[in-house]
Amino acid sequence: MNTVFMTGSHPRHLYIARRLHEAGLLRALVIEQRESFVPAPPENLTEIDRKNFIRHFSDRDLTEHRFFDETISIDLLDGIPVLYISQEELNSQKVVDWIRRFNPDQLVSYGVHKLSPEIIDICPNYAWNIHGGLSPWYRGTVTLFWPFYFMKPNWAGMTIHRLSPQIDAGDIIHHSVPELKKGDGIHDVACRAVTQVAKDLVKILNLRKDGHKFEGTPQKNSGKLFLNSDWEPTHLRVIYQLFDNDIVDQFLDGRIQSEAPNLVRAFH
Repeated sequence: MNTVFMTGSHPRHLYIARRLHEAGLLRALVIEQRESFVPAPPENLTEIDRKNFIRHFSDRDLTEHRFFDETISIDLLDGIPVLYISQEELNSQKVVDWIRRFNPDQLVSYGVHKLSPEIIDICPNYAWNIHGGLSPWYRGTVTLFWPFYFMKPNWAGMTIHRLSPQIDAGDIIHHSVPELKKGDGIHDVACRAVTQVAKDLVKILNLRKDGHKFEGTPQKNSGKLFLNSDWEPTHLRVIYQLFDNDIVDQFLDGRIQSEAPNLVRAFH
């Protein structure tokens, strides 16, 4: 299958590229250089918020390297053409020309900024995005964090949906959720979500090779579009001061109750 994958430069992004490559499904890559994975804490934070901020992003870095370390070198994708771009170049003519050069029958995006209507228009019919959250309930940004903040760790997952001009609003192809395991913290669950959606995506694309069609399920106007401005370092107090990052254990032990989401599945 001739698949162009547009993705970011963080370990989680390159992990999915590696899995597509190993499955023989990857034809070419577009890699957007993303921001630093361990940001500096903002100025004027209280001491507790500064410590939580440092802990949160340092732990995220350590956890993602523990899950994905063997896959983060682009050298492992030998033979795959790669176009490196900045955020400003994402919707440029060079990207249009790159997509047209490989004439993909499948395009998948994950971890890049918003694609313009012009880019979407030149994509093949099967053009999907992987969203790091369960749409429509958690759309936008930081959407693997909010299920923990709202005491719903079983709602942390990923959505494969059709590309659309609106953010995370295209018809849903598949919801992917990880298995929650005792001892998991917030970043373990996020990493398990990535590994699970990679496995599911490979299965779906192989089903496509066998002639299966995936029309998608329209999203209803429920849930919330989360913005970067919605998240504040003070929110980390719930994760670390109130629960010491043991929300998964409390859920598995029945001390936190949350109904299961009604998922869209591309296969059984």
